Amino acid sequence: MNFIEAMIAAAGQAPHAPLTIASDVRPAASTLGEVVRAGRQMGTGMTAAGIAPGDIVACMLPNWREWLVVAVAAAQAGAVMLPIVTIYGAKELGFILRQSDARWLFTPDHFRNVDFAGVVAGCGDLPGLRRHVMTGADFDALASPCPIGEPADVAADAMSLLVYTSGTTADPKGVMHSARTFLAELASMREMRREAGDDAVISPWPPGHVAGALSMYRFLCQATPLVLMDQWDAALAAELIDRHKVTSSSGTPFHLSGMIAAADAHGHDLTSLRQYLVGAAPVPPSLIARCRQLGLAVYHCYGSSEHPTVTSGVVDDPLDKQLHTEGRAIPGSELRFVDDDGNDVPSGSDGEICTRGPELFLGYLDPALNVGAFFPGGWYRTGDIGRVDTEGYLLITDRKKDIIIRGGENISSKEVETLLLSHPAIVDAAAVAAPDERMGEVVRACVVLAPGTALTLDELREHFFAAGIAKQKTPERLSILPELPRNASGKVLKHELRRSA
Repeated sequence: MNFIEAMIAAAGQAPHAPLTIASDVRPAASTLGEVVRAGRQMGTGMTAAGIAPGDIVACMLPNWREWLVVAVAAAQAGAVMLPIVTIYGAKELGFILRQSDARWLFTPDHFRNVDFAGVVAGCGDLPGLRRHVMTGADFDALASPCPIGEPADVAADAMSLLVYTSGTTADPKGVMHSARTFLAELASMREMRREAGDDAVISPWPPGHVAGALSMYRFLCQATPLVLMDQWDAALAAELIDRHKVTSSSGTPFHLSGMIAAADAHGHDLTSLRQYLVGAAPVPPSLIARCRQLGLAVYHCYGSSEHPTVTSGVVDDPLDKQLHTEGRAIPGSELRFVDDDGNDVPSGSDGEICTRGPELFLGYLDPALNVGAFFPGGWYRTGDIGRVDTEGYLLITDRKKDIIIRGGENISSKEVETLLLSHPAIVDAAAVAAPDERMGEVVRACVVLAPGTALTLDELREHFFAAGIAKQKTPERLSILPELPRNASGKVLKHELRRSA
């Protein structure tokens, strides 16, 4: 099944599945049937205007109804949907448009004080781009009612979605997915979530990232009611969960803690929210305790743009597994752990995580990036280090690129961060390497403190000593910051922290 077949089927089965867009700019209340019909009309017009199967259609829109319409239109025309985050400037956007050879680009006219015509003009030469469609009269004319043509015949295994990585350390990488890989991801996650039939989702993720795109396609292809905001607002999220009786969500501890604090402050009822999925990030114990008071199951998952979900917890996992592991492999996914030469490490030992499964991407758009990205047999090298416990739960030790090497010994930044977050004064934390003449590198703690609290390096050392952690893992530098730098998906930009040392 390709994307447009899945969308038509979902709209036929649940045409009234609701869509709510909370926005000061383009609020909307719509249904799946309306969105799919509008998208098919637009896609028919795109075909008439020259878009052919396999052409790239870039969409730099926020969490708006228009994004969903473009996704359906691209599928109707047989084009490849290329979502792009709206925070990118001309440098990043120009790189993506040139490398992908995108034919059309959809953007807002203005959003968050950004003039998108100016951003596109600043990209320089874009030889492949034929049309820039901005919201407003141009978009509305393209989406006007018309007879719907037959959808393009596209193979389920053909590239149909192109997602660029966040590019925190280098130029973004184009990750190619097919309808088959993305629909397999949606199907396996539905099985893991054990949906009860009354589910509704709120997503904090921008749709230019894989997590945000998954929420959008979950509505389009599975008819799951969807609530969206075009920018993160914790108080608004709490109010929307209460009003629409949202049952599940995902995000980072940053999103979760802000939402719960806002609900407490404004009296919003979050009891409809049954489960919350967080990425591979440590969750403060105090936050977990508050979630348990609410009856909210919080568990981890592990994945990437290349393999969106490899492992996931479930609502009835034991508490220690929800807190300290990334869950077990989802249906169809496989894990291997290897050394630097690609040899399997002994069971229970740390090794580089390699993955395989129906959700795995087709490869990078730039074929040079595929060199070294795979082992024989189609195993994808994640670059992450970890192991599974005796019950099959995944534990992440660290990223190869994100370790601290003190005196030749590798230190897990994740382990340090977990202990940092157990300090009562710390509400957000990251551990990075700081250069040191004697040891090469030492641990630098970058922390955000709770209002009205203070912390010294000596006090932090006492906290680590009391925990019984190895002395070399104790922070030797302390930076107290108003907030940690993050990208649009909430990931801490550690390269910025290292540069600021």
